[in-house]
Amino acid sequence: QYSPESVAGADGQIDPSEVTFPGCSCRSRSCLAPQCPCLRRGHNYSGQRLRLDQQQQHDGPFSRPVFECNSLCGCGEGCQNRLVQRGLRLRLQVFRTHDKGWGVRALEPVPRGGFVCEYAGEVLPFPEAQRRIQAQRPEEPNYIIAVREHLHDGRVMETFVDPTRVGNVGRFLNHSCEPNLFMVPVRVDSMVPRLALFAAVDISAGEELSYDYSGRAHNLPGASREQGRPVEEENSLRKPCYCGSRSCASFLPWDSSLFSTP
Repeated sequence: QYSPESVAGADGQIDPSEVTFPGCSCRSRSCLAPQCPCLRRGHNYSGQRLRLDQQQQHDGPFSRPVFECNSLCGCGEGCQNRLVQRGLRLRLQVFRTHDKGWGVRALEPVPRGGFVCEYAGEVLPFPEAQRRIQAQRPEEPNYIIAVREHLHDGRVMETFVDPTRVGNVGRFLNHSCEPNLFMVPVRVDSMVPRLALFAAVDISAGEELSYDYSGRAHNLPGASREQGRPVEEENSLRKPCYCGSRSCASFLPWDSSLFSTP
């Protein structure tokens, strides 16, 4: 079932459409950073692009979060702080690759920092994500993504999205160890993030789109969780990577915590 944005999982424990953030009281057509509380919370856009220069300026080891204006805000629909919530605007094509199954390519140029699409699916709590992934057969594709955000106070926020049954074009994006996209958790109505994919470089029309499933490409070393078992046992469970990049890690990233038994 195609859905342009994430939905609550079958258990209904996490509802990404629930509005829990207060709206800003801005009355201008487009919010400004010093006055708007949404923009004061974190990072912002410039000309319908993510400002990568600011995104990559770390306050110590941490980047700034992204909060868009929401349905309770007083600003208009044309506010520059509304980007991911507007959904897909690019022409993308799902196509059959030579050795990686399905893939996605852009049918028009994408500028660096441009929003491409969301990785949408069912938002799950950890136990349900773990149950689903352990129920899969080895030959079945795994679409469940685990995103961990490390806060300055030591807490870790986890988000699990499964587009196996309900999802969008994002489920067909392939992994690359040298990707041209990167993922950013963007919050609109609540603390449940939208997993937004932005262009890491200028992308030409016809070029295949990819991102690093582990998040290594735009994060500090050790931010991904690929540990917990001996290397030999890990490699027996992992799937080979066919990205063809010079820095290819030979295997697709995986999250060992979802495979561990209680």
